[in-house]
Amino acid sequence: MKITISTCALNQWALDFTGNLKRTRESFRIAKEQGSTFRLGPELEITGYGCNDHFLEQDTITHSFEVLAELLQSPECQNILGDVGMPVIHGGVRYNCRVIFYNKEILLIRPKKFLANDGNYREMRWFTPWMKPNVVEEFKLPSVIRQIIGQETVPIGDGIISTANTSIGTELCEELFTPARRVDLIREATLKCGGVYLYANQQGCDGERVYYDGSALIILNGKILAQSSQFSLNDVEVISATIDLDEIKSFRGGIMSRGMQAAQSDPIPKIHTKIHLETKVGQFTDPISIKYLTPSQEIQYGPACWLWDYLRRSKQCGFFLPLSGGIDSCSTALIVYSMCEMVYKKAVVEKVLSDIRKVVGNEEFIPSSPQEICGLIFHTCYMGTENSGAETRKRSKDLALKIGSYHLDVNIDGIVKSFLFLFETVTQKKPVFKVYGGSATENLALQNIQARSRMVLAYLFAQLLLWTRGRNGSLLVLGSSNVDETYIFTDSSLRGYLTKYDCSSADLNPIGGISKVDLIEFIKHMQKQPGFALLSEFIEAPPTAELEPITADYVQTDEVDMGMTYSELSTFGLLRKINKLGPYSMFKRLLSDWGSFLSPVEVTRSNIKIAAKVKRFFFYYGINRHKTTVLPPSYHMSSYSPDDNRFDLRQFLYEGWSWQFNKIDKTLK
Repeated sequence: MKITISTCALNQWALDFTGNLKRTRESFRIAKEQGSTFRLGPELEITGYGCNDHFLEQDTITHSFEVLAELLQSPECQNILGDVGMPVIHGGVRYNCRVIFYNKEILLIRPKKFLANDGNYREMRWFTPWMKPNVVEEFKLPSVIRQIIGQETVPIGDGIISTANTSIGTELCEELFTPARRVDLIREATLKCGGVYLYANQQGCDGERVYYDGSALIILNGKILAQSSQFSLNDVEVISATIDLDEIKSFRGGIMSRGMQAAQSDPIPKIHTKIHLETKVGQFTDPISIKYLTPSQEIQYGPACWLWDYLRRSKQCGFFLPLSGGIDSCSTALIVYSMCEMVYKKAVVEKVLSDIRKVVGNEEFIPSSPQEICGLIFHTCYMGTENSGAETRKRSKDLALKIGSYHLDVNIDGIVKSFLFLFETVTQKKPVFKVYGGSATENLALQNIQARSRMVLAYLFAQLLLWTRGRNGSLLVLGSSNVDETYIFTDSSLRGYLTKYDCSSADLNPIGGISKVDLIEFIKHMQKQPGFALLSEFIEAPPTAELEPITADYVQTDEVDMGMTYSELSTFGLLRKINKLGPYSMFKRLLSDWGSFLSPVEVTRSNIKIAAKVKRFFFYYGINRHKTTVLPPSYHMSSYSPDDNRFDLRQFLYEGWSWQFNKIDKTLK
């Protein structure tokens, strides 16, 4: 028996009920156009997933039912079985639900049974899991629904829909995907048990740090039949497949263990309908190969899509980036250029062209290249001082020229000297750098005034640059601090790698969840593109803040200042967050990981170094943790994101680690 089914990836936005309704309707229209009789949508598609504490407001529930009422009446939603996501209050309890309907009749409300409640997700703050397996109750529909369809009640609970020719169950996110990857789990589940699985997903940032990558899937008996794009500018993407229901029955009939388990399992409540989902025309869909992006491609496209969502929805007119000539700001600039490339290629789509015209303020604009888009919306600036090198200035200029950004090259020594002149006038004291005999306190202050002056100047340029070019509007300031720099910011003389309120303070930070190691691999990936050989200079240059004078005996570099490499720093971050290791456990783990191939003498020396580095990491992590409270919103990519507001819920004030460090010393001895 032939049936055509659809799932989708939608760029929904938190509380954008008007836009979410429009995109949901469009997905129904496309699904019907593709011959489908069943359409599945993403979790909480009516409200947007990222409403967070707005889910606690009654308005959110009320407007969700109002949107549902519109869908029930929409011509696009007739003669097709629909499954949409929205919050529902039942018995005074708020649930994350699926609502399944057909031709102005709601068939079932299915609450989520297992909630995502770690990392970026706090679903149990807003919702309660359905705690009654295989139980269906009666839900009284609100008046806005009753007045339209005349239906008073609907079943709510753990049930499935039984049509004339098949049964349809639904599950939400955490119920299937804990703890392995979604593709492998879905494929394995359908391979072992048979059946067809439709996976719907959001595509977009939804007003949050997380970007949902799309990549909706249809899998039949372990074979992938359809996959939507991953990281795209599509607001609505629908995929469909035509399958043979008899193929599922035959497949399941050959799995004896499944049959025995099914015969012993408790019956699931069924909502019986006379709906017939058979398709009369079309060919069966052949299996395809799954498409995966490499980590470097995910860095190239993910943050780019995230920036595009923010730019077009914030009503701003572009970005401003302090371009230092180092790896981090280079990566950020390349991500913006990648965004411009994606917009240029998608400008044939009416919605994308309309959005870019609004951003540039020209209703007749038709881009001729990614560089032309960059020149209009992306503004970069090298802010040099007497401590800056000619090499970094040249790298910044060359990169800006290649990607087409509107570039400025300024010297901020005058600003810095004005601050210091005022300080000296008031205090009668003149601070000097350490290399000239100054103290660590003086050295840090002289570095930080350079960094913080750049932040003030960045916001001045962001607000007025478009005005100088005869255009209206302002720019979003981009930060470029990688995830590793937010763990250990200073060395023993308190040199800053993330100075609080320096140019790391920004409106958005597209690389704030990405490690230095991954950024280097990303630049190597971008270097392979035609015309980007210049990126080798960024890779080969030693990372440096360029905040101290260069002398015959001293050149400032990041890894020397920090007392560890970025690779080691990335390892510490993973062990602390993902493995949940404190100082002592991390020390013991690294004794094994880093000392297994050394001679006894080398092991002794290595253990001393490991102990020192672990204590160094946690010492500076503790005294600098407060800086994470003011981090700009960052694209979430690493599993050890330091954002203490949403992801890493640890305190920001520490007394110290004396007990833990003493334990390390005793073990070392």
